[in-house]
Amino acid sequence: MAFDFDLFVIGAGSGGVRAARFAAGFGARVAVAESRYLGGTCVNVGCVPKKLLVYGAHYREDIAQSAGYGWQVDGARFDWQTLIANKDHEILRLNGIYKRLLTDSGVTLLEAHARIVDAHTVEVAGQTYSAEHILIATGGWPQVPDIPGREHITTSNEAFYLPQLPQRVLVVGGGYIAVEFASIFHGCGAQTHLLYRGELFLRGFDQSLREHLKDELLKKGIDLLFNADIARIDKQADGCLRATLKDGRALEADCIFYATGRRPMLDQLGLEAAGVALDQRGYIAVDDEYRTSVPSILAIGDVIGRVQLTPVALAEGMAVARRLFKPEQYRPVDYKLIPTAVFSLPNMATVGLTEEEARAKGYKLKLYESRFRPMKLTMTDSVERSLMKLVVDADTDRVLGCHMIGPDAGEIMQGLAVALKAGATKQVFDETMGIHPTAAEEFVTMRTPTGLG
Repeated sequence: MAFDFDLFVIGAGSGGVRAARFAAGFGARVAVAESRYLGGTCVNVGCVPKKLLVYGAHYREDIAQSAGYGWQVDGARFDWQTLIANKDHEILRLNGIYKRLLTDSGVTLLEAHARIVDAHTVEVAGQTYSAEHILIATGGWPQVPDIPGREHITTSNEAFYLPQLPQRVLVVGGGYIAVEFASIFHGCGAQTHLLYRGELFLRGFDQSLREHLKDELLKKGIDLLFNADIARIDKQADGCLRATLKDGRALEADCIFYATGRRPMLDQLGLEAAGVALDQRGYIAVDDEYRTSVPSILAIGDVIGRVQLTPVALAEGMAVARRLFKPEQYRPVDYKLIPTAVFSLPNMATVGLTEEEARAKGYKLKLYESRFRPMKLTMTDSVERSLMKLVVDADTDRVLGCHMIGPDAGEIMQGLAVALKAGATKQVFDETMGIHPTAAEEFVTMRTPTGLG
């Protein structure tokens, strides 16, 4: 059978664009359908605009700390509208880049909603297209609880476009997005509460980092409310929002921001009619080569619910393109030792096993921790402290995990991820010369274990 396309990609986010571009580069006839925005969540309402807002929020601290270095900054004021407008301009520029990446690669771009008709057919804006392979890469969508007043909730989709900075913000959630937006709102000048239903946010990260970040956020003035949840939200006559907690307490805010999870964006894709099965969590079920229950239909990225990070979606997209159209270059995605960062203020980054994970796997450990005041802050009134931690296999000396909270943690952790991927031992760290004076050198100068066993 002759197909219109060799590969039809639904979704022009990071993973979909990567798969499409490289498949086209390998000689395949490729189409991409996207109904919302080019670049997906990461470019439009995720990683990129969030990092820009984090930079904006951090200037508040930079300005305050500059006095210790002789700078007199009088009359400084923050304008939310300027930040958002400049962010919008940058995102629009990136949208254009993504469009050119696709079209310059020879990809047919269809800017409309796509629905799967059957194993080899897609319908877009009333027209059908046939394809040997169909790839679903539609990403995720914020999910909020079904409580009275949920219509008053703001999610990350809307937060990037708020017309003005709320004076009082209640952030609900305990993951990356909640912690990062609490830092953003607080850094921009809003009175900020962070509410989480569990004992402590950032479940799954090393316990030392979680506790250290909690202490740092409290020192900055963010109100942390753990073991708490909202029962209902009511809009008051003056426009403010009243959140009634399950324990009877009430909090008032101008904005209630929810970051309590994301669901796969599968709306109106036609999966059921096409026979594409979901797993027990509601994500698309795939095998090790990203094939769904319908072998000609594949899925990658957030819709499969594995590791929901942009670089992982990129790697999955590349793997699909290679396996289908350049098999001699194919290699499976390695999900071990994936570095990640939380762009809270201060930043947090990690790669490898946490202390708790390593113990659960039965390793005998040597632990190394260093807590210190960053050099940049020594001539300021800031009481912020950094934390660096190494988790080492006591039997083999291999470094199992690196963890950090402090300025530029993500930038520092990227290089350490290469070392761990290469199997570096603590001895290799010890024999590596530090760059002095930097915070990063602390990772190669820690000599005395702070914990054993």
